[in-house]
Amino acid sequence: MRRLKFCLLTTFIGMCASVSAQTGLFKSTKLPARKGFLLGVNGNFDMPGGNLAARFGNSFRIGPSFHYKTTSNWIVGLKFDFISGGKIKEDSLFNGIRDSENTLFNIDGQRIAVNKYERGYMTGIEIGRIINISKSVSDNGILVMTGIGFMQHKILIQDKSESILSLRGDYRKGYDRLVNGLYVEQYLGYLYLSDNALINFHIGLDVAVGFNQGRRDYLFDVRRPGNEKRTDILFGIRGGWYLPMFKRKSEEFFFE
Repeated sequence: MRRLKFCLLTTFIGMCASVSAQTGLFKSTKLPARKGFLLGVNGNFDMPGGNLAARFGNSFRIGPSFHYKTTSNWIVGLKFDFISGGKIKEDSLFNGIRDSENTLFNIDGQRIAVNKYERGYMTGIEIGRIINISKSVSDNGILVMTGIGFMQHKILIQDKSESILSLRGDYRKGYDRLVNGLYVEQYLGYLYLSDNALINFHIGLDVAVGFNQGRRDYLFDVRRPGNEKRTDILFGIRGGWYLPMFKRKSEEFFFE
């Protein structure tokens, strides 16, 4: 009887050990890094630097991205950012068409308000690497990204009534300070991709440098060409949300 009890107890302990090994009850598991596409929506809060700081204040960026992630944690893809800001620092803007009180008048001699905004966009390619720092999750870690592409920005001038002759049609181009050129960008942050695909985000610090040039032949308010070369810098806090589309070859668990 004692021998039978001992055999049953031994069999039970063996079964428990086998189940715990398969389910990871007593040992942590680590899934292999996944590969697939990442659809993202990103946002930035940016502070200007270089020549950009003399023209605009703080701004925001928002836009989509499309990346591919490999099992070795390399990431490559495309992105688009829409630039928006509300502070314009160009004191000379509208010189020659405003009075001493900075007032503009329409064709009927009535005072009229003109709204001014920063508008632009950035589009380019990115490549980076996830430096895995977790013992349990292969996809998560420090994300380092480098990007290159095309940047453009200008002063959006809104005369909704179209009643100021000097700001109609092509005349508006003499005030809008259109600028574009090549940019490079560096990003350092943290990336988290959950196993259940519900929580997937990144957040970090971002620096973009635009090697730009003015694209207007003549600026009416300062009476000179607007084709100067510029270095426009954006220092930002960047974050985003991903929708991953991963394909895993198997559902095998790896035990430490």
